Amino acid sequence: MTTHPAAVVPNPLFTDPETEARWRARFTAPRMSAPSWAENAPDRNLYLSNADGVWEVYAWDRADDFHRKVTDRPNGTSHYRISPDGESIWWFADHDGDEFGLWVNEPFAADGRDAWTAVEGVPAGYSAGLEIGEDVTAVGVSTDDGTSVWLSRKGGAAEVVYSHENDGGLDALSKDETLLVISHSEHGDSRHPALRVLSVETGAAVAEKWDGEGKGLGTIAFSPVVGDNRVLVLHERRGREELLLWDVEADTESEIVVDLPGEIVADWYPDATALLLVHTFEARNTLYRYHLMTGELSQLDTPHGTIGAAAVRPDGTVEYSWSSAAHPPVIRALAADGAERVLLEAEGAKAPGSQDVADVFVDGPGGRVHALVARPAGAPDGPLPTVFSLHGGPQSADEDRFSGYRAVWLDAGFAVVHVNYRGSTGYGSAWRDAIEGRPGLTELADVAAVHDWAVESGFANPAKCVVNGASWGGYLSLLALGTQPERWAVGTSMIPVADYLAAYEDEMEPLRAFDRALFGGSPEELPDLYRECSPLTYVDAVRAPVLVLAGENDPRCPIRQIDNYLDRLAENGSVYEVYRWNAGHGSLVIDESLKQTAAEVAFALRHLGE
Repeated sequence: MTTHPAAVVPNPLFTDPETEARWRARFTAPRMSAPSWAENAPDRNLYLSNADGVWEVYAWDRADDFHRKVTDRPNGTSHYRISPDGESIWWFADHDGDEFGLWVNEPFAADGRDAWTAVEGVPAGYSAGLEIGEDVTAVGVSTDDGTSVWLSRKGGAAEVVYSHENDGGLDALSKDETLLVISHSEHGDSRHPALRVLSVETGAAVAEKWDGEGKGLGTIAFSPVVGDNRVLVLHERRGREELLLWDVEADTESEIVVDLPGEIVADWYPDATALLLVHTFEARNTLYRYHLMTGELSQLDTPHGTIGAAAVRPDGTVEYSWSSAAHPPVIRALAADGAERVLLEAEGAKAPGSQDVADVFVDGPGGRVHALVARPAGAPDGPLPTVFSLHGGPQSADEDRFSGYRAVWLDAGFAVVHVNYRGSTGYGSAWRDAIEGRPGLTELADVAAVHDWAVESGFANPAKCVVNGASWGGYLSLLALGTQPERWAVGTSMIPVADYLAAYEDEMEPLRAFDRALFGGSPEELPDLYRECSPLTYVDAVRAPVLVLAGENDPRCPIRQIDNYLDRLAENGSVYEVYRWNAGHGSLVIDESLKQTAAEVAFALRHLGE
């Protein structure tokens, strides 16, 4: 086994004490997610917080304003639910970030007992959905054998009500607990799923919905009213995400047409007379109330930026998380009368702010590319060292939201460019799906167009451009270093796909299904295409110094295929370093995030001579 050069983790990163304290404070400042509550006991809430240095589950009883830390695990906890009656807390127990495990539960009111297996008989696997009712519990499980949905009635032994070798998931349970909605890809395309409704009593299919090739459907939720078995569904029949209501018993539907640009997701108001709409357009969000009987659309007063999560309380108050590039996250509450307040703030020092981002639109080979750019405060006029930070997903997008990671690059004197390349969400179905059949290389054509703009406009110093990213962004970074070596002076790549053929062999089955849909088949069927889109194919052309960061237990971008890439760098005598940690696809530990970020920024500064 090759011994690879370890990354240098400086402490401090900056010689100026004020700058050093500021960048670290953006990571260490206590943060929290918007709370979710028990449907039938709304005073009982759960949220995530990093208050003790690791992202964990916390409980909050609004009746007496009592908060307690629920989970305490070395690598943190990210998946959790609360039962409808508010009596039990469920969380997903994996092993050091490998995402493979079981749902466990414990009482909302701590009684000293450890959490126990929530549903006996359900095998370990990757989570594929969880629905908790008063009498019915359904659990979705994904393994190398495919997807299964398990059902337990009145606490009895779980039994399988759905199983298929293709990827799928459990989506929703009706309020009266008689119907389940699952998503599936029995047609062979997990990127564009179909829906099926099952009877809880018999497991038989009650209704089906599929919009055909290249058009996906997504379940949001059943109506919150007992006896109203309409399902709120996302569709893309007109080339963007929109809404419809599906009466699954009558098998009828009504589309909800909203005259807004961009894309929309939504959730129910508690009485099912209206929907709370989250509207996404050009990397920012706004909230609306849509009245189902009249079609009236009313915009809610929210600040300019990004909405992370939003839901409606029983009294009509909308609670949501918000941030912008300049302003750290805040949990807000907007009352039905328009009064607004900060709902929750974690105790401790607040995160320092950062810089706004500006919009840039560049003509690319597949259409107009939207980029978000920022320059350090007080930077001199003229080209700057610039980091092109590529988002993961690829079904995601960079937004006008707060990022301590972006801010530290600005502190270090870099301009920052985010590219919402083809493959990104928020710009319509055709833009999202344009990478199918040639992933990686398609996105990088858009990155190249934005890079050309940055150089030609005098924004970026062409001799000091860094490409980086995590997950899919890490994959794109490695691919860029090999296919566009003339553009990049340094590259950093976190948890990437580095050797696509080996990655497919080792990754979790839902990712294999995603890849088959993305490429149009498996590596056995399309070996040349997988090689064409694999960073390993171009490793001999890499000229820039490379930093690779990887989790030992990552099921999405497994370690063996990263080692294959590193071994080739070593054979070539390339300049590179490696940072490893004992967790999975990223880290929920703040100290770990600090080390990784410091290693990245220091690597770039050192090799650019800054």
